[in-house]
Amino acid sequence: MSDVVLVAESLGKTFRKPFSRRLVEAVRDVSIQVRRGEIFGFLGPNGAGKTTTIKMLTGLIAPTRGRAEILGVPIPSSDIMGQVGFLSEAPYVYPYLTPREFVTLCGRLSGLRGGELQRKTRLILERVGVADAMDRAVRTMSKGMLQRVAIGAALVHDPPILILDEPMSGLDPVGRKEVRDLILEEKQRGHTVFFSSHILSDVEMLCDRVCILRKGNVVISGAIRDLLSEDKRRSEVTLAGASQELRRSLEPLATSSRMAGEAFVIDLEGEVALRTIIERAIAAGARIESVAPKRETLEDLFVRRAL
Repeated sequence: MSDVVLVAESLGKTFRKPFSRRLVEAVRDVSIQVRRGEIFGFLGPNGAGKTTTIKMLTGLIAPTRGRAEILGVPIPSSDIMGQVGFLSEAPYVYPYLTPREFVTLCGRLSGLRGGELQRKTRLILERVGVADAMDRAVRTMSKGMLQRVAIGAALVHDPPILILDEPMSGLDPVGRKEVRDLILEEKQRGHTVFFSSHILSDVEMLCDRVCILRKGNVVISGAIRDLLSEDKRRSEVTLAGASQELRRSLEPLATSSRMAGEAFVIDLEGEVALRTIIERAIAAGARIESVAPKRETLEDLFVRRAL
C-alpha cells in the first residue's frame, strides 16, 4: 500500500474571461504529494489559486494541463470520491432542510443506508456541535452553524481522506477550537486531512507539512519544523539609556529597530551581530534589559515568501 494518498503533477488551469476573451492563468504549475495520516496545509494569499487547485483535485473542474490522483486513481473518479470528505469554500446547505435531513441526504449519497445512516448522522451532528438544533431549519441558523452542518456532511460517511477549503471560515474562537480538535481526532484515527486556511496560527498548530502558493505557483513546500528552522538565529535586544549616537551605530546591524517608550528595541539575525551589539551597548554605558530569542512563525514565513 502506497504511503502517498493524493498526488498533483504540474497541475495548471487557464480560464478565458467572458467579455474580453482574455486568457487568465489561475494555476500555473502545482505539484504536491500528501501522505497517509498527515495533516497538510495549503496556503496562499487571495487569488493564489488554492480553491481552483482544490476544485481540480476533487474533479469539479478539469485541469488545462497536468494530472491528479487520489489513492492511485486518476481524477475525476466518482468511485474514489466516495472515500473523500469534501468541504467547499462556500458550502451551500438547502435552507428548508434541517441539519439532520441535510446530513442524512449527504450520507445517503455516500452509500449509507438504514440504521447505520441514522446512527452516523446523529453522531456526527453531536461531534460538530449542532445536535441541539438538528431539527431546526438551517435558514434560521448563523453562518457559523451552517459551517458546522457542512463539516458534518463531509464527515458523515467516515472518509479516510478529508479535503477542506477554509474549514474555520465563519466560526467564533470556540468553534475554531472545536474544528481544530476534530481535525486532530481524524489524524489520530489514521485519516488524512488536506485543508486550506488563512488562519496561519491554526495551520502552524495543526499541520505536519504545508505548501504555499503565490500567483498559481508553489513557492515553498515542506515539513513545518524544517521550514521554520532553516534561517539564522533571530534575537530581540532591548536597551535602556541608549544614546542617539549609540542607536545610530547599532541600526546597520539590525534587521529592524524601534523605540518602545524609553527603551530601544533591536531585531537582529546571527550570533556575530548579537555579540557586536552587546559589546557596543556595554561600552557606551547602556543597560541591557533583555536578550530574547525569536523563532520565525509561519506568518513570518508566509509574508516573506508569498506576498
